[in-house]
Amino acid sequence: METERAVESVLGTHPNVREDPSRRELIAEAISQREAWVSESGALATWTPPDSTGRRPQNTYIVDRSEIHGEVDWTSPYCLPMSPDTFDMILEDALVSLGATPRLFTVKRALGADPQCALTVRLITDRALTALFADNMFRPLPQGAERSAFAERPFTLLALPYGKLDPEKYTGRLRVDRDRGSPSDVAVVMDFAHHVGIVYGSAYLGSVKKLLFTVMNFFLPPLGILPLHGAANVDPSGNSALFLGLSGTGKTSLSSDPERALLGDDEHGWSSRGIFNFEWGCYAKMIDLDPAKEPDIYHAVMHNAQPEEHGAIVENAFLLPNGRFDFTDRRLTENSRASYPLSFIRNADPIGRAGHPSAMVFLTADAHGVLPPLARLEPDQAMLWFLMGYTSKLAGTETGVVVPGSTFSRFFGAPFMPRLPSAYTGLLGTYLDRYHTQAWLVNTGWSGGPYGLGARIDIRLTRRMVRAALSGELDTAEFTLDERFHIWVPDSCPGVPQEMLQPETTWNDRTAYARRADLLAGDFASEYAKAFGRLLINPRVAAQCPGRP
Repeated sequence: METERAVESVLGTHPNVREDPSRRELIAEAISQREAWVSESGALATWTPPDSTGRRPQNTYIVDRSEIHGEVDWTSPYCLPMSPDTFDMILEDALVSLGATPRLFTVKRALGADPQCALTVRLITDRALTALFADNMFRPLPQGAERSAFAERPFTLLALPYGKLDPEKYTGRLRVDRDRGSPSDVAVVMDFAHHVGIVYGSAYLGSVKKLLFTVMNFFLPPLGILPLHGAANVDPSGNSALFLGLSGTGKTSLSSDPERALLGDDEHGWSSRGIFNFEWGCYAKMIDLDPAKEPDIYHAVMHNAQPEEHGAIVENAFLLPNGRFDFTDRRLTENSRASYPLSFIRNADPIGRAGHPSAMVFLTADAHGVLPPLARLEPDQAMLWFLMGYTSKLAGTETGVVVPGSTFSRFFGAPFMPRLPSAYTGLLGTYLDRYHTQAWLVNTGWSGGPYGLGARIDIRLTRRMVRAALSGELDTAEFTLDERFHIWVPDSCPGVPQEMLQPETTWNDRTAYARRADLLAGDFASEYAKAFGRLLINPRVAAQCPGRP
C-alpha cells in the first residue's frame, strides 16, 4: 500500500500524465519526440545504445523478502537477490525521476487470455515508444478479469529505459561493471511480494516483456498452472501444439504456420482448462528475415500502412536512407527485433485459448551438428529434455554473446523460471500423462558438421518435419532408438531427404561425428551432475540423460 500511495502521489502531482492514450496518440508522440523514425512501410524504426541490444541477466534481480524466500531457486545463476532496502532506494529514485520528466504515460493491460488468472499490469513510463510496445505486446483486460485470482493484486511496472542510477550511491549494493570498475547504473528488478517491478537504464524493449513474463512464471504454479516459454498454434480441428525453446531456436517462425492459427509466439500457460496465451503481440528476431521462408512475420512488419495505422516497432535493424530495412546487416547487432500485434499475423487467433495440446515440440539449435532434425520422445525422455533445456545460445540474444555456445537452460527458459525446479517438472509430468500429449525434439541448428563447418538446417525442411509430426503422418512410421542421446529417430519423413534424418550420414567424417557426439553427451552428464545431482529426480527420468552410465 505504501508503494501504491507513492506512485499515486507522483501521478497526482505531475503536470502532464497521458492516461491510457490511444494507439494513434502513442505512435504520433513517438515520432514527434524522435523516439522512432518512419520506415518505407510505415513501421517505426528505433535504435538503442550498444549496452541495450539484448537482455541484461547480470543486472536482473529479485527482491528477497521473507514471504517468497523459500519459493525461489536461489541456486540458479538467474535468481540474483536484492535486499528490500536497496529496492526501496531504487524505487525512490525511479519515482523522483519520473516526477521530473516532461510527460508520463500510463498503460493498463493484462497478461493471460484466461480470465481466471489474468494479471492486470499498469505500466508507467516516460517514453511513448515503451508505452506503444506495451500496447503491441500485452492484452486488453479480458472479459471476466474481475474474477481473476489476481483481481485484487494488480502489478505495477515503472520503466525508465534511458534513466541511469548513480553508481556511487549503490556501491556494495549492485554488481560492479567490469568495464568501468564501478557499480552498474542499470537495474531490472522484480518484487514478487509487493507486485512491483522496475526497469531502470535498459532501453532494450525486451526487458519490459521478459520482466512481466517472469512475474507470471512465478505467480502461476501455486494455482496449478504450468507456465511455458514457448509458442502455440491450433489446427482447424482444434488440435493445439506447443513449441518450447530459447530465443533464436525458431519458436516464432515455426509457430507462424499458414495452415494453423497462431495463439502466441513466446509465453503460454497450461492448466486443467487447456492452454492460453499470455500476450497480445509478437517480438520476432529480424536478422536475415527472408520473405520466402517467413512470409507471415515479413508481412506483419513490412506491409504498407500509414504510420498511425501501423505501429510495428523494428528495433536495432539497419535502415537505409531510402527508408528500407537491410535485415542482413549485422553491424548494429545480431538481435534486431520487431514488435507487432498478433492481429498483424493473418491467421492469428485473437481469443488466445485452446484445448489441451496434442503435441509438445522441444526446439534446440544444436551448434555441434550431431542431433537429428526430428525425434520422438517418450514421457520420461520428454521430462529429461524439459529439465535440461539444451540448446546453443545464439549470438545477440544477450549482451556479450557473439558466437554460438552450448548451454543448458532449465525448462527452455531458466532466466524466466524463478521457482524451484519441482514446481515446473511436477506439473509437466502430470499433464503429459493426464492429457496424452506426444512430445517431439526438433533441432533447428546445424547439420553436416558443427557451427562454422556445417550448415544451418533449412527452415523449410524443418517446417515439413513439424507438420508431419503434428498432422499424424508419422503415426505409422518406423523409429530407431539413438542409444547415445536416448531419443527415437524416424526412419523416414514425407518430403524430407532420408539422409537428413540420421545426422552422422551428413558428415564427411563419421569418426569426427562420433567424437563430437560423445562430447555433447558428456556435456549433458556433467551438467546433470552439477545442476541436479543432489536433487531427488525420478530414476526413470535420470536414466534418459545422455552420457550417464
